[in-house]
Amino acid sequence: MKEKEKRASTLRTSALVRFWVVIAAIVAVFCGTIGTLAGSIRQGLDLQGGTHIVMQAEETQENPVTPEAMNQVVGIMQKRINEMGLTEPIIQREGTSRIIIELPGEKDPQKAIETIGKTAVLEFKDEEGNTALTGEDLRDAKEQMDQGKNPVVALEFSDEGGDKFARLTEANIGRHIGIYLDGELLTNPVVNEAITGGRAVITGQRTLDEAKDLAILLRSGALPVKMSVMEVRTVGPSLGQDSKDKSVTAFTIGLTLVVLFMLGIYRMAGFVADVALLVYVLILLGILYMLSATLTLPSIAGIILSIGMAVDANVLIFERFKEEIASGKVLRLAVQAGFKRAFTTIFDANMTVIITSAILFFLGSGTVKGFAFTLGLGVAVSMFTAITVSRTLLMFLIDASWIHNPWWFGGKRGYDR
Repeated sequence: MKEKEKRASTLRTSALVRFWVVIAAIVAVFCGTIGTLAGSIRQGLDLQGGTHIVMQAEETQENPVTPEAMNQVVGIMQKRINEMGLTEPIIQREGTSRIIIELPGEKDPQKAIETIGKTAVLEFKDEEGNTALTGEDLRDAKEQMDQGKNPVVALEFSDEGGDKFARLTEANIGRHIGIYLDGELLTNPVVNEAITGGRAVITGQRTLDEAKDLAILLRSGALPVKMSVMEVRTVGPSLGQDSKDKSVTAFTIGLTLVVLFMLGIYRMAGFVADVALLVYVLILLGILYMLSATLTLPSIAGIILSIGMAVDANVLIFERFKEEIASGKVLRLAVQAGFKRAFTTIFDANMTVIITSAILFFLGSGTVKGFAFTLGLGVAVSMFTAITVSRTLLMFLIDASWIHNPWWFGGKRGYDR
């Protein structure tokens, strides 16, 4: 008998140690990684400042606006932005003919628009206005300084383009060849002799930066449709920092109030729910980081709202737990029955929110997508932490037989169970 009691005591002590070790590990990981993890997530313009541009495609008979054309526009713009060296840009389609471009940290929107949104149709014309070559005949374009230290754009043609350029120069010795970009004359040199080898230069750039911007346009290719600017909005870094500070404050206050509420109403069960909430925050931010998601003010609102949803699941479970305790069941059986009874309600309630979030994400645009994504993801993660993490920690605590009075689990004061 004594041996059996000793073994039971050892198991209870082991369970109690396991409970507090897991709690300490979760708290330590949270405190050690939350700052770095939150800071690693990409931030939108409303949090760090930058330029927001909305561009509209103009349809013509020659260049209709089609889904394929818009996808090509997005790809070309992405290539131009990457070559400009801008960090973490966001380019997305809105509707059938609009494109939203967000450039965090960009303080000169006009320069960005001139490079990103230019159609960039390159043409080589003779004096009669006949087009002999276009940008499609290019293989590469690079900015460089010529022997006179003047900035130029060095062109390299494809094999077919090189043959076309050789024939064009041979047929126009002593005459002008105009090089046009979007119908505007860039340079109009006189041909002294036939130029073979598939290379040429464009002069007339005042600075090397101008030559670089032109080279980027030519390398990326021409846009299949003309794009016009509908809206330009610049968010200053100070305003972005103010929004960020207020968001952090709102998140901290919301999390603190939820933690205090759960502790006050459900005591140790509330403590377990609060620890599970830390796991929820870590998992949610980790997924956002891995998905390279962009954090904006609406998406932060979705996260804060999903925190309330996470606690709501625990409230349902603990209320069922209290009912089972009141019916006379021991703590372990009450926990199992409480989770079992609450599961269907939690699943149905959360699925309705996830479905609604999915509809908003796929049919909404801009900021609505960010809110819908974080809300739906947060609810899905909260369902996991409430059903799995909270239950596991509660079972560790009950197995330790450290607390027996139902009051510590949100019930009424009574006999130990």
